[in-house]
Amino acid sequence: MVRVLRNFELNDPDVGQLRCLLHGPVGAGKSSFINSVNNVFQGRTTSGALVAATSGTSFTKTYKTHYIKDGNSRLPFAFNDVMGLEAQEKGMQTKDIINALKGHLPEGYKFNPCWPLTEESPEYNRIPTSSHKVHCLVSVVPADKISLMSSDVTAKMRKVREKASKMGIPQVVVMTMPDQACDLVDRDVKNIYTSKAIKEKMQICSNELGFPMNCILPVKNYHEEEMLDDDMDILILNAMTQIMNFANDYIWDLQQHA
Repeated sequence: MVRVLRNFELNDPDVGQLRCLLHGPVGAGKSSFINSVNNVFQGRTTSGALVAATSGTSFTKTYKTHYIKDGNSRLPFAFNDVMGLEAQEKGMQTKDIINALKGHLPEGYKFNPCWPLTEESPEYNRIPTSSHKVHCLVSVVPADKISLMSSDVTAKMRKVREKASKMGIPQVVVMTMPDQACDLVDRDVKNIYTSKAIKEKMQICSNELGFPMNCILPVKNYHEEEMLDDDMDILILNAMTQIMNFANDYIWDLQQHA
């Protein structure tokens, strides 16, 4: 799986890299997923995307591109994560997520939870290239809290997904923290494949957000582990492969309709 991703060829080389946008509720593990992917390719613990130990508010404050390193080189994949979604008018503005999908958010943009970036702003990227735009939307949700997500957050995620669908952008769910939702998985991550509790969480996620079950990918992020684990890596690589294949299919479709 690592070899396939290392040798991954873009359907449109001019794009430069496949850009994936991660969004979801506060504390879902968006930044941890980026670090976990980097861990697999670096063969060690990394911390390129800063993560808070515990926080009721979003730790991500700026729009930053995270590239996946393979030794000293860079793979043709890029991740952006955004401020976490919160109930009511708090947290990330959905309009800024949509701005990001379209490539209008500049690198280093500081999120403002009170109002989104507008076309009148000098920071607004008016003529985004294909490499600025998002090629796959990744909704990150915690397995142990999926049934506790507020209706406000669910509505925001559905709104973003609806916009992405209109743009033709593919979407998947990365379901994190399966070990917190199932004791069997906590004991052995391989039990994720047979856990009834995880399947139930996936079904709830499907019902709440409207994703088909085969687009919901359970992953255990690196958090407290000091050494890499093959079973965790397989889940991470499986999610990474599906995300990148979807993104690559999307840029192929864009080429056909250009």
